[in-house]
Amino acid sequence: MAVIDFARTSFPDHAAWHLQISGGLESATMGSLLLLVNEQNVVTATAFQNASRPRPVDRVVLSAVYADSARVMVEHALGHEDFTEDSDFPDGSLGATLQSLFDQLFPGQSITDIRLRQRKSPALFASDLQAAVKIFEVS
Repeated sequence: MAVIDFARTSFPDHAAWHLQISGGLESATMGSLLLLVNEQNVVTATAFQNASRPRPVDRVVLSAVYADSARVMVEHALGHEDFTEDSDFPDGSLGATLQSLFDQLFPGQSITDIRLRQRKSPALFASDLQAAVKIFEVS
């Protein structure tokens, strides 16, 4: 994770965060995922500063970032036709991390079924994902 000024990047100045995914599914997760937080978005930057002892507003912001990051990761995985139930990715790889995320978010459902739902009914898929990440269920 990095906190940067989006005005100095190609990202929209007023975006709060951006999850960058690079490399292939065999690449190491640690080098493939980078969450960028816009320092000019005070609400989001403060939520991350307070993550160890979040206020109620910080919990809501962090929930939104988690939900959106999960969405980006799931959509990234589904965009790879070689990402299937039968794929065998090395431990610590992006593919293995994405498979683990799928198992957590969609237990008992096949990647094929999830991919089909995303393509045939994107609005229902978005709602399924919101439910799976338990968006805004903050404690």
